Amino acid sequence: MNKVRTRIAPSPTGDPHVGTAYIALFNRCFAHQHGGEFVLRIEDTDQQRSTDKSEQDILSSLKWLGLTWDEGPGCEGDFGPYRQSERSDIYSDHIQQLLENGSAFRCFCTPERLDELRAQQMQDKSQPGYDGHCLSLSQSECENKCAADEPHVIRMKIPGSGECEFEDMLRGGVSIAWSQIDMQVLIKSDGMPTYHFANVVDDHLMEISHVIRGEEWINSTPKHILLYQHFGWEAPAFCHMPLLRNPDKSKLSKRKNPTSIRYYEAMGYLPEALLNYLGMMGWTMPSGEEKFSLSEMEASFDISRVSLGGPIFDIEKLDWLNGKYIREELTDEEFTKRFAAWAFAPEKVAQIVPLLKQRVERFSDVASLGGFFIDGSLEISEASFAHKTIDSAQSAKILQFTLWKLEALEQLDRDAVEVELHALAAKFELKIRDFLFPLFVALSGKAVSTSVIESILILGIDIARARIRQAILVLGGISKKQAKALEKEFCNF
Repeated sequence: MNKVRTRIAPSPTGDPHVGTAYIALFNRCFAHQHGGEFVLRIEDTDQQRSTDKSEQDILSSLKWLGLTWDEGPGCEGDFGPYRQSERSDIYSDHIQQLLENGSAFRCFCTPERLDELRAQQMQDKSQPGYDGHCLSLSQSECENKCAADEPHVIRMKIPGSGECEFEDMLRGGVSIAWSQIDMQVLIKSDGMPTYHFANVVDDHLMEISHVIRGEEWINSTPKHILLYQHFGWEAPAFCHMPLLRNPDKSKLSKRKNPTSIRYYEAMGYLPEALLNYLGMMGWTMPSGEEKFSLSEMEASFDISRVSLGGPIFDIEKLDWLNGKYIREELTDEEFTKRFAAWAFAPEKVAQIVPLLKQRVERFSDVASLGGFFIDGSLEISEASFAHKTIDSAQSAKILQFTLWKLEALEQLDRDAVEVELHALAAKFELKIRDFLFPLFVALSGKAVSTSVIESILILGIDIARARIRQAILVLGGISKKQAKALEKEFCNF
């Protein structure tokens, strides 16, 4: 086996997901078990959604877990830069190669035409995808359109028949018909590469030997293999890991389970326990031991021991393991030190103190008034939401609409939260005090507490969202049918 090099390539467009850490862990273990290197690359081709904050959150969360990388941002190697936004010239050179060898073509179809095409395909119940309309354009026609600055994308050509066959390290032979594969856009109209194109170019140039990723990428693998062939490159080995799942076997999602790494940090989980738990997702130590360190996992790692059954992310099992770490790994002194660092972090205390000082008469009042800032799940019931003008159904609706607004915010700051909450109160035709009542209860467990807006900012978006979701469940939850109706109403708000 040649030098083993694996990578994780997160997109900085949202919260640092536990699924990213799960895939990163297995990539790192495989590389280090074979004496190789683990690379971190930032896939920021989506310039509209990518943010510096999201990138920093991803980097800091992985470091908190102990998932450091051998090459990547802050740890430069010979294959940088490690952000796609800094590799534009590389992509320009490589797309030109594909245009020249006839493996790619310029597509000038308008969004309106593509929308009509999709609508017709849906009506006909035919395979969705691009119909090759611009394949017949001559070189002179393309040149004239480019000279006139007509917006266009660059797509890849695919075989008209047959199947793509490849070997998966966990699944064996996989065969996918080319008729199921779209003529993928490689370069967008803004000149930026799509994930698929940049991913293949970067993996080749960074000498990635094994691509270990989630099984949702299986159907995209033919596109990637074809690009390797178009360039005349040898493709890496592919390994598609089973996806993390909720207890109901659905794909792990923030609507059913907290998925942000920051949530688990804010809740007081030990990073080594969370990392250990992710290692148990579909994999076992040869000894069967459930508690093991990262170094022990790397030393014993064998990817063939990965089970294809969807691993269940069970909070109760994580709680058990975290408690085991606390009892078995922390001395009393270490427990005190780490608890203090979590509960009384200077930056957190600096935010809380001004709110509490205005409301307490003595230090013994602090726990009663501000304890919810370091609580986990609050002890609330439907009776906690009793209000003279708002019933349980309306409280649940207020909480759900607020949750959607918070999830849509690109930046969590005081002004943005305040504007959204006041706008929602006006739409509900409620006084702001009445509108905020369910949120006071959901966030603090009490009808009266510190400012809702300040509480959201101090708790952080991950804890705030989790508590709002918990409150909705306490109020009876929202069925799929109800959620559909509410989403429609929310969009028209």
